[in-house]
Amino acid sequence: MAVIEQVLSWWTIPLLLIAWYGHSYFISYRHLRNIPAPFGAQVTNLWLFIVCRLKARSLYVDRAHQRLGKIVRIQPNHISIADESAVAVIYGHGNGFLKSDFYDAFISIRPSVFTTRDRVHHSRKRKLVAHAFATRTVLEFEAYVHRILELFVERMDQLIETSPDRNQAGKPEARVDCFRWLNYLAFDIIGDLTFGAPFGMLQRGADEVETRETPDGPPSYISAVDVLGRRGEVNGVLGCLPWLRSYGRYLPDPFFRRGIDAVNQIAGVAVARVRERLESGPGEKRRDFLARLIEGRDNTGEPLDREEVAAEATAYLVAGSDTTSTTLCAVINSLARHPEILGKLQAELDEAIPEHVAVPRAEDIQDVQYLNWVIDESLRHHTTLGVGLPRLIPSDSPGVTILGRHFRPGTVLSVPAYSLHHDREIWGDDVDEFKPERWESATPRQKKAFIPFSYGPRACVGRNLAEMELRLITATWARRYSFQPMDAEAVLVIKEGFLRKPGRVDVTLSRRR
Repeated sequence: MAVIEQVLSWWTIPLLLIAWYGHSYFISYRHLRNIPAPFGAQVTNLWLFIVCRLKARSLYVDRAHQRLGKIVRIQPNHISIADESAVAVIYGHGNGFLKSDFYDAFISIRPSVFTTRDRVHHSRKRKLVAHAFATRTVLEFEAYVHRILELFVERMDQLIETSPDRNQAGKPEARVDCFRWLNYLAFDIIGDLTFGAPFGMLQRGADEVETRETPDGPPSYISAVDVLGRRGEVNGVLGCLPWLRSYGRYLPDPFFRRGIDAVNQIAGVAVARVRERLESGPGEKRRDFLARLIEGRDNTGEPLDREEVAAEATAYLVAGSDTTSTTLCAVINSLARHPEILGKLQAELDEAIPEHVAVPRAEDIQDVQYLNWVIDESLRHHTTLGVGLPRLIPSDSPGVTILGRHFRPGTVLSVPAYSLHHDREIWGDDVDEFKPERWESATPRQKKAFIPFSYGPRACVGRNLAEMELRLITATWARRYSFQPMDAEAVLVIKEGFLRKPGRVDVTLSRRR
C-alpha cells in the first residue's frame, strides 16, 4: 500500500496537468481542434509564453503563419489571423469585441484608457482624454515640441563641435548612440506635454528620474530608459499568463522580478510628477495633459481621483516615450543604411524649409510627401508594434465568420501587424526592402493591411501627436545632419517585449552646412 501511495504521489502533478490540458483540448475548446498550431500551442499557453520570453514573438508567430496558413492557433483559445480582411471585423467600430485578459498584465495603479477591458469604462475614459489628442490640441502642443527639439539640436551640435573625430571632408563628426538620445528626446517631450515640464534628460545628458511608491513615500531615482525597457519586456511575456503577475517575482528567472519592479517604478514616476504638480501647480499657464485630466469630469460630473489621474498619466508617459523613440530609431537606421533615400529626402526638405530655420514648423513640411513615405515605410518595414492585439468575442455576440471559418463567443482573435506588414502576397517580392517609393502607388489592399496604430475604437488615441512628432523630428534630423552607420555590416538587433525595440543604433553625425 505504501508503495502504491508513493507512486501515486509521484504521478499526481503530471496526471493533474494531463487532465487539465486534456480537458482544455478535448472539451473546452474542441471546436478549435482542427485549426493548425505550433507544437504545444493547442493545449497550453506556454508556447506563446516561451517565444515572448525569447523576445521574438512577432517573428515566431509570422513563421507559424508561413508554415501553417493564414489562420493559426497560438494559444488554446487564441486564434491569430494573418489577413487584412480580418482587421475591420476584429477591431472595427460596432462589433463590440473586448480586450482580452492579456491587458491585465499592463495595469499600473488602476486600469487606464489603454488597459481597461470594460466597454463602459473605456467609453468614459476616452471621452475624458480624446479631446487632449484632437488635431486642434496637437497643433497647440507644437510650440512645446518645437522648444524641446531646439534643445535637442543644440545637444547634437555640441557633440559634433566637441568631438575630436573628423570625416573625409575634414569636418568634425561625433559618434552618437541614437537609441539613447532619441529616448531622452521622447521622454522630455512627453514629460513637458503631460506634466508641464521636461524631465531634463537632454539638458543633463542622463535619464535619472524621481519615482515614488506613494505620493507621501520617500523618493528614489531610476534610469528611466532601461526601466521602461524592462517594463515592456515583462508585460509582453506576462500578458500570455496574466495570473502569473502576482507570483512573477518569486520565479527563479530574475527577468520577472526586475520587470515587475520596473512596472511599479515607471508608475511611480507618474505618482511623483502628479504629486509635484498638485502641490505646486503648473509652472506656466498652459493646458497640458495633466491639467486636462485634473479638470476632467465623468458622466456624473465627478472629477478623477488622484489614483486615476496617476494611472492615466502613466499610460501617456509610456505610450508617448516608448513608441516614438523606437520608431525614430528605425527611421534613422534605415536612412543611414540607404544614402540614396536620405539624399532624396534631404533635397526635398532643403526646398521646403527656409535656409536659416534649424527646426521647421509643421506647416513648413506639410507638403513634403516623400517625408510621409519614409515614415510610413519605416512603420511598415520595422513594425514597432508587431504583436496581434487580442480581442475577445463577447458572450452576447452571435460570433463572427472570417475566411469562411466561424468563431464562437468566448474565442480570442488577433491580427499580427508584423505578418501583415511583411506579407509578400500583399507587398510584393521586395517586401523585405526599405522602399519609400512603394507608397506613391500603394494599393487599396496595402492601405488596408497597414495598421501601425491599430484600428477602430481602441486604436492609438495619440496618433495625431505621434505623427506630428515623427515628422518634425525626422525632418529636423535629416535636413541638418549627414549621418552613416558606425558599422555598415552590423545587423540591427531587435528585442521584442510589447514593442520591437532596437538594441543600439550608432551613427557618425556631422553638420551638412
